[in-house]
Amino acid sequence: MKKFWSYIGNYKSLIILSPLCVMLDVVCELSMPFLMGKIVDNGIPALNLQYIIQVGILMIGLALVAMLLGSLNHKLAAEVSQGFAANLRQALFDRVQSFSFSNIDTFSTASLVTRLTNDVTQLQNTLLMSMRFLTRAPLMLICALVFAIAINAKLAIILFMAIPVLVAGISVIVGQAERFFKAVQAKIDAVNGTVEENLIGIRVVKAFVREPHEKTKFKKSSDELSDTAIRAGSLVVTIMPIMLLVLNGATIAVIWFGGRMVGNHQLGTGELVGFISYVMLILQSVLMVSTILMMLARARASAERIIEVLGTTPDIADKQFVLAPHAVADPRVNAEAPSEEAAIQHGAIEFRHVDFKYTATGKGENVLSDINLTIQPGEFVALVGGTGSGKSTMVSLIPRLYDVSDGQILVDGVDVRDYKLATLRSSIGMVLQKNVLFSGTIRENLLWGNAAATQKEIEEAAQNAQAHDFIMSFPDGYDTDLGQGGVNVSGGQKQRLCIARALLKKPHILIMDDSTSAVDSATEAKMRASFRENLKDTTILTIAQRVSSVQEADKIIVLDDGRIVGIGTHAELLANNPAYQAICASQMEGVVANG
Repeated sequence: MKKFWSYIGNYKSLIILSPLCVMLDVVCELSMPFLMGKIVDNGIPALNLQYIIQVGILMIGLALVAMLLGSLNHKLAAEVSQGFAANLRQALFDRVQSFSFSNIDTFSTASLVTRLTNDVTQLQNTLLMSMRFLTRAPLMLICALVFAIAINAKLAIILFMAIPVLVAGISVIVGQAERFFKAVQAKIDAVNGTVEENLIGIRVVKAFVREPHEKTKFKKSSDELSDTAIRAGSLVVTIMPIMLLVLNGATIAVIWFGGRMVGNHQLGTGELVGFISYVMLILQSVLMVSTILMMLARARASAERIIEVLGTTPDIADKQFVLAPHAVADPRVNAEAPSEEAAIQHGAIEFRHVDFKYTATGKGENVLSDINLTIQPGEFVALVGGTGSGKSTMVSLIPRLYDVSDGQILVDGVDVRDYKLATLRSSIGMVLQKNVLFSGTIRENLLWGNAAATQKEIEEAAQNAQAHDFIMSFPDGYDTDLGQGGVNVSGGQKQRLCIARALLKKPHILIMDDSTSAVDSATEAKMRASFRENLKDTTILTIAQRVSSVQEADKIIVLDDGRIVGIGTHAELLANNPAYQAICASQMEGVVANG
């Protein structure tokens, strides 16, 4: 738990103040049995009403002080725990934002959501309860034992026999509980994953009438969570009967032996009343200690999951050094490493003997092998190939969504690893294969490309993406609300909005990963014409399934099984490249078959 101390932030002084409140509260409560005993021994036998009233008023005053101190401590605990949770959630979210795709691949989305919410809440609740009871319970237990011994050491022997039995039982149960709590958190991940997958694909679920299947799948994961939680809960509730049995047995023994001692005039009636009251305080303290220990066991399981995320080092980050004039250069990178201020000016791209493998899969197989390619500034380059040939992977390496396993990728003659990530990515407009829009208006989504863009620049980007006309057909135009994930627009419209967003960056390099698959051929042709006229200085890489989309490219790259098997224009490849010929032939057959 020491690793989380830094997330307490500005609340550390409150954590120090909290135990002071607790100690004063405990002093007030511990005085009660003593004063009660005085009333029974001195006030009642002598029928001294004035004495009883005076001591009673003192007890009421102490009770009010204890109540105020308890309320203050609860307020402090709530403030600190809420602040701690907010800081920890922010740190987790910030760390996830720094992850590369490779880092993200190691965690499921559902698991990250659980860690950001449920696991943080577990730690928050544990801190809240700890501030309220972690000091109070042991202090109350020790002081109550001391007072009980002071009243009668012989009776206290009963307590010293009972407490070790309780400690042993609690220790065994708490030791087993952590394993179950880890399993519970994993099952919560599974439930969240099922819900997330269903909601993302709800249209597909309904289109294929798969609601019964989805209900069954959710019930299975939910039942597994319930069963695991019940097993964990059963272990937790086992503590209570054990404690009650031992402590009630101890209380009965105290009353039995204490009553005999009162009868033999070895102990006053008030002293016995006070002793029993201290036994009750000890009972409360043991209950609090056991509760906190169980919460700590659960919090430990959550803490390990959170530390796993916080301890994950992003494998793609800005370079932390610049080579000294006489330093020996890493052979994988450009010997003349640029300064942090290096910027992309032209958009030339070069692949030098690039290999890549997805290390997260553990298979160790190259997805790309010995890729060598030079793209001049302003060229329109198309990538074609079968599914799984490595097209998307290849373009993902340019903005360092992944890093090469071997070789180099250079932009304007500089290894991409030598650019600051923000500089590199801000110069590249990328339209991913999976189009993503966010809740908000069309304008707000487009401004992701350039937050400072004027209305004129927004409209120019939309016009180049052939999106302006359909945007203006909406009653609210650019202020039309898209809904969550862009549910209020069609697939083709969503693609064009994503392209417009990328164009608003005014990038030196534009990458479109199968970004016009839902756009009709006529609109796509207009888009390409607009690009040729208005983006002459922009290097464009496009991945497309339709040959008609790439025929006008300056250069077509044919990929097969992670290797380049052809480079040339449409006419050159159609004449000489079997792989490209096969792609064209298959599409022609499809056209003929469809009439």
